[in-house]
Amino acid sequence: PSAALALLCGSAAAMVVWKWLGKRQIQKKMEEAQRTRDEGVKKMAKAVQQFREQVSNVQTDAILSLPLLELTGRLREGSLSPKTVLYTYVEKALEVTQQTNCLRHFIPECEEQLQEIQQQREKGLLYGIPVSIKDHISHKGHLSTCGLVQCLGTPVQEDSVLVKVLKSQGAIPFAMTNVPQSLFNYDCSNPIFGQTLNPFNHQKSPGGSSGGEGALIAGGGSILGIGSDIGGSIRLPSSFCGLCGLKPTAERLSVWCTCLLNIDVCSHPTPVPCALGPMARDVDSLALCMKALLCQEMFQLDPTVPPIPFDEEVYSSSAPLRVGYYDTDGYFPLPPCMRRAVRDTRGALQAAGHQLVPFSPPRIHYVMTELFLKTFFADGGHAWLDVFTGNIIDPSLKPQVNCCKIPRLGKKLLALILKPLLKNVPTISTCRSVKEMWNHHHQIEAYRTEFITQWRELQLDVVLCPVLGPAFTSGYPGKLLTAISSTMLYNVLNFPAGVVPVSTVTEADEEELKHYRGCCDDPWDRTLKQAVAGAVGLPVAVQCVALPWQEELCLRFMKEVETLSREK
Repeated sequence: PSAALALLCGSAAAMVVWKWLGKRQIQKKMEEAQRTRDEGVKKMAKAVQQFREQVSNVQTDAILSLPLLELTGRLREGSLSPKTVLYTYVEKALEVTQQTNCLRHFIPECEEQLQEIQQQREKGLLYGIPVSIKDHISHKGHLSTCGLVQCLGTPVQEDSVLVKVLKSQGAIPFAMTNVPQSLFNYDCSNPIFGQTLNPFNHQKSPGGSSGGEGALIAGGGSILGIGSDIGGSIRLPSSFCGLCGLKPTAERLSVWCTCLLNIDVCSHPTPVPCALGPMARDVDSLALCMKALLCQEMFQLDPTVPPIPFDEEVYSSSAPLRVGYYDTDGYFPLPPCMRRAVRDTRGALQAAGHQLVPFSPPRIHYVMTELFLKTFFADGGHAWLDVFTGNIIDPSLKPQVNCCKIPRLGKKLLALILKPLLKNVPTISTCRSVKEMWNHHHQIEAYRTEFITQWRELQLDVVLCPVLGPAFTSGYPGKLLTAISSTMLYNVLNFPAGVVPVSTVTEADEEELKHYRGCCDDPWDRTLKQAVAGAVGLPVAVQCVALPWQEELCLRFMKEVETLSREK
């Protein structure tokens, strides 16, 4: 017995030591990643200082205030040099990330790209434009971390197709921006690089998962960024940070060599695909970016992208539109200011000569639980849980992680218990066989057909609808996954959808929020109320939608909304 006891104690001690060594190794990896980032920041700060010593009369504010279209014109005609513009934006990005922690890493090779574009025979559409990219968009020689420890090993060996095309068009990728851990959150925090803050209010989140992009562009540290969207990850940061953002039809832009995580939705065949898209301060910037990307080089580098160039005629059209509209999807009622934004925009569009038609998206509760959540948690969330090496989990993700850890039977019992208390209990269904998975894919296709049929019966060109906002207090997005029904719908449908800021939260909105009851004043409704409180002065946006492959029409509608809101 004494020998057995000694063996047992020795095994337990060995297990404790083994776990401690594993955690220590993880900690060292995280510290090394943080140190690399800090060294990169110091290097770029030194480069800016050296540039300042050489060129002392740079009109920083004037350059930063130029819209993208005007900036490209000045660069192409030679009245501004790409070097001056690059270092002006790097300097501003250093300032913004110091305040908001929006950068994951600078790209020092931007100085090499600066030399290369000056040797290009033809100046591309984005000649000399500094561009920021989301952490998981591959850039040669850099990590694509997704905020995960397991991705801190080997740098990427090749630029993604999108980065290659940006460079061929003369753009200079100069920074990679922070993301939430595993990308599956619309806050922006991870255990390696920390929490990103909203530049307008540091108590608020910039949104996610393209939250670093949102904070950097809104803070003035980048003029054009590339994000990704599979549930609202371009549109939510755009809403929270007062930007314009476009989620195209998923296959319109290449996602090759983007975030090759073993569970990543960008690299797996899924019925709800990931889309890459632009984020900027105005709609014309989004249009120029799409025009630059939809070129012969992208079609050659990625043969899966349909060779459809940007249709300038559709974007420039001024013909009246037939616009469907709704201010609630009936699943998760949004705060009063977001519904007001839709009503005000509807009135402005009607006054401008467009035809407005009431529209009601069908069966959103079914879409949210049976189509969207089932796509990502078909296995009960096991593959997703596997990516959290060493059980290192960001606090903002713990509500979702804890939910996934509950056994299947426990989830069913919990759903039954909570149903009387919560109207929209997100029961996470699983696919227990290949047949069930195929049936799930068929259900998504059938819903798309149903939605398009309803759209065509009303003879709609586009749809105006709400987007989640205003910016949540940090930490709240992880508690309200189901609040993203307004954006998630158009990922399931794979429709192009964009966000345009049209207003700001007023004192009257804040007062009306006090009387907000949501669906039935349940705990989730009260949590949403807490999440958006204290937002006076923060941006308020609307969402614009078109049918698949009609990005130009979606952008044209967004431009119309932007013009009318600015006039007002």
